[in-house]
Amino acid sequence: MIWTLIHIIDQLLWFFIAGSVMYVFFFSLVATFHRKKKKGVNPISKTNKFLIIYPAYNEDNVIKTTIENILKQTYSKDYYDVAVVSDHMSDSTNAWLAMQPVTLLTPVFEKSSKAKAMQYAIDHIKRDYDYTIILDADNIVESDFLKKLNEVCQLGCRAIQCHRCAKNTDNDIAILDGISEEINNTIFRKAHNYIGLSSALIGSGMCLNYQWFKNNVHQLSTAGEDRELEILLIEQNIHIHYEEAIPVYDEKVNNANNFQRQRLRWMTAQIQCLLKMLPFTLRAIKNKNINFIDKTIQQALIPRSILIVFTLLMAICMNVFINAWGTKWLILFFIVCLSTILAVPPYMRKQSVLRKVIKLPNLVYKMLLNIRKIDKSSTDFIHTEHKK
Repeated sequence: MIWTLIHIIDQLLWFFIAGSVMYVFFFSLVATFHRKKKKGVNPISKTNKFLIIYPAYNEDNVIKTTIENILKQTYSKDYYDVAVVSDHMSDSTNAWLAMQPVTLLTPVFEKSSKAKAMQYAIDHIKRDYDYTIILDADNIVESDFLKKLNEVCQLGCRAIQCHRCAKNTDNDIAILDGISEEINNTIFRKAHNYIGLSSALIGSGMCLNYQWFKNNVHQLSTAGEDRELEILLIEQNIHIHYEEAIPVYDEKVNNANNFQRQRLRWMTAQIQCLLKMLPFTLRAIKNKNINFIDKTIQQALIPRSILIVFTLLMAICMNVFINAWGTKWLILFFIVCLSTILAVPPYMRKQSVLRKVIKLPNLVYKMLLNIRKIDKSSTDFIHTEHKK
């Protein structure tokens, strides 16, 4: 009787885990074997006006460098404005920002969140624009960032996700975090666009039609504002374009504690959005809204690092009982490893990552600890610390 019960549990777990593994594997193959089309130069018919919003919560260590960076744009200064939503930053930082050619907003929130910061900016800036750009306070861009975005906007895109990538590779955890970001770019953005699906948003490096953003930003209510924006866009049949050629350099976490805090925020947002989307899934199936169905599946996926460690542990444990039981888990382990390798950009595969991967079990352990901390109703902003 006990062996039958173990076998049933084993089978159910395998099918559940296999769903996440095969999803990742499919899009890794799409990205690997898709033939890129050469892009032509988009004729400039309009110089778009951009509003760049920086939600800055306790970001004194990085905001000055970031603002100095964005003000070096080659794009006409008459066609972009910068707004900094300064939340819990020091008087000296605010005094410095007040002397810069930016709009400084200093709200007082009882509970801070990125969504509230964006809503505050839209409510207090009365000028009109063509597009809103959301950047994090540690994001660095190239001097032709707006010029390139304006070129992409000529295609009529209403939602664009830029290529967010690592700006720091100073330790093993930062490198692993940067590699993870690029894998996500491959699977959830590039590969999705290749087969006509919407890209996933990341939370920064987002460029959205200004009027649309203004009309919808007040619907954001969770810690996963990027996922909520995705839902709103796909419900309204607005395609999210991924632009790999426009980098946004993002500071990666550099220690295990920051990694745990960041993943807690992401896991909380994922569960919140899954619960929000599930009631509308049947309607999406009826209306053949493939993007909505796809995004719902994404919210139910198990994180890759957990998949790698869990499938290996199950292969070992099941082999203790019956060899055949462990074999199917070993197959999943190799598939998820192959998927991950395929999704890593070639230039990153050349790095010596073996000693960095050794840290993975400890990081996965910390991610599992996060599960008991998840508050499905939380909207609080969880701040990731930056080095001075």
